[in-house]
Amino acid sequence: MERRVLIAISLSFLVLFAYQNYFAPPAPPPADSPAGAAAPAAGVSAPQAGAAGSQAPAPSTPVAPAAPPAAASTVVTGESDERDITVETRTVRAVFTNRGARLRHWVLKQYQNEAGQPLDLVPAPENVNEALTPFSLRLEDPDQTSRVNGALYRSASPATLDATSQAVTLSFEWQDAQGLRVGKTFTLQPDGYIVSVAVTAQAGSQLLNPAIDWGPGLDDDNAHAAQGSFLAPSYSTPAQAIVHQDNAVKRLGPAAGTQNGSFLYAGIDDHYFAALALNDPDQPAPMQFDHTSFVVPPKAPDAPPGRYAAFGVKFQAPQATQRFYFGPKALDDLKAINTEMVRVINFGIFAWLAVPLLDALKWVHQYVGNWGWAIVALTLLINLAMFPLRQKSVKSMRKMQEIQPQMKAIQARYAQYKITDPQRQKMNEEVMALYKEKGVNPASGCVPMLLTFPFLFAFYAMLSQAIEIRGAEFLGWIVDLSRPDPLYITPLLMGATMFWQQKIMPTSADPVQQRVMMIMPIMFTFMFLAYPSGLVIYWTISNLWAIGQQYLTMSLMPPPAKAKG
Repeated sequence: MERRVLIAISLSFLVLFAYQNYFAPPAPPPADSPAGAAAPAAGVSAPQAGAAGSQAPAPSTPVAPAAPPAAASTVVTGESDERDITVETRTVRAVFTNRGARLRHWVLKQYQNEAGQPLDLVPAPENVNEALTPFSLRLEDPDQTSRVNGALYRSASPATLDATSQAVTLSFEWQDAQGLRVGKTFTLQPDGYIVSVAVTAQAGSQLLNPAIDWGPGLDDDNAHAAQGSFLAPSYSTPAQAIVHQDNAVKRLGPAAGTQNGSFLYAGIDDHYFAALALNDPDQPAPMQFDHTSFVVPPKAPDAPPGRYAAFGVKFQAPQATQRFYFGPKALDDLKAINTEMVRVINFGIFAWLAVPLLDALKWVHQYVGNWGWAIVALTLLINLAMFPLRQKSVKSMRKMQEIQPQMKAIQARYAQYKITDPQRQKMNEEVMALYKEKGVNPASGCVPMLLTFPFLFAFYAMLSQAIEIRGAEFLGWIVDLSRPDPLYITPLLMGATMFWQQKIMPTSADPVQQRVMMIMPIMFTFMFLAYPSGLVIYWTISNLWAIGQQYLTMSLMPPPAKAKG
């Protein structure tokens, strides 16, 4: 009985891993957008596109530079030269351009790319559609859209602003002789990843209500690199649209579309980072959310194609201030904004347990100072807490092993009867009588094992999603716990410990079942070659603990005596 439960658990775990990471359908390129083309989709339009909701034709190259104004217009308020303004906070370096008063770079100082440089979440314009630079405006009139995004705005700010000690506000304004006037104000705090934006737009005396577009992103090396290898599973998620509605996050996939609702937040995310428009948490205002995806050519011959997404938001009425979050899906940063923001981290159905586990991992890390050793320590603590349950399960399996000779004798006496024969009922009665006589409860071996099952999945979900271990070093050859072991040492150790555990585990299974169980370590070893080394370390330590606990049980409970004759 217990062996069959273990087989079922292992197989279900294997099926879940294999389907999620090797057989789940990959994100296809957006409709009408061939690989290598960056075509604006409905509602997220480039300046040369039509009114909101129209489809722009796909360009033949991945670059679609911002179109100049359709007709020359005399500038009343603006500047003659294009220039950048850099805002330095303790966590971000933001570079704004006066060309459309938009964001050119959003550099996270505490996170690095593959080159070891601070990570810029805004893709380089040569890689994606430049026309969708973050904080582009989209108006009902395509000519107005082109003019406000291509104009050179005036700003009284110097080339560099210091926001490391107090909040800084950066203002832009522009107006032409036709009466089109736009003002943009950006406010950045010393810490965090939120920028507050105030936009005013008028055409003569008419107040306009523009949509705010956030262009293709996110430019995360980890998310792109994991898509290009056969072994690399899909645990590294490419950029996709998400919305929070009805106390749940909905991931909308790669297809372009428009959503309407009172979303708590809406935007795009990839595996570790997010770009989100934040709504009023107390009374979310109705908004229109447009989104699309982009697939662009690889940066190098052996690199995977880039997968990006873009989105735009438009409220029913102009908002005095709109907040955007551009940053990591880090537990503390998200909690500081709103507890519902934690749902951006894709922990799946075990989020209720994965979040406390991540809190516990962060607590342990405060004392050990290394994320790898923190994983080891937390694994030991969890196994220590589950020790009584596992011990009860192992003892029950040992008792079942002891009565196997009597069980087989009873089964042999009724072997000639078919399953539907009433005599089989007598066999079951004899088996139950034997259980009662020997004080054996078959379920006592299954239930404790099933109770540990959620911890396995929750720990997997936590380690595969936690940005805290992104780029974290452990031992000499493991320089990033969020990436697979480059030398495959830890997966091989995991497979060896799993094989060892299977060999010493007491069993009442027949030889066929035993052979099936011995195949599992091989399958898991191959599967774990492509998983984050932090997850493999957790599994290996858990196996070693189970082996030690099994030897302790065997020393306390001698093996059953072999039947004579």
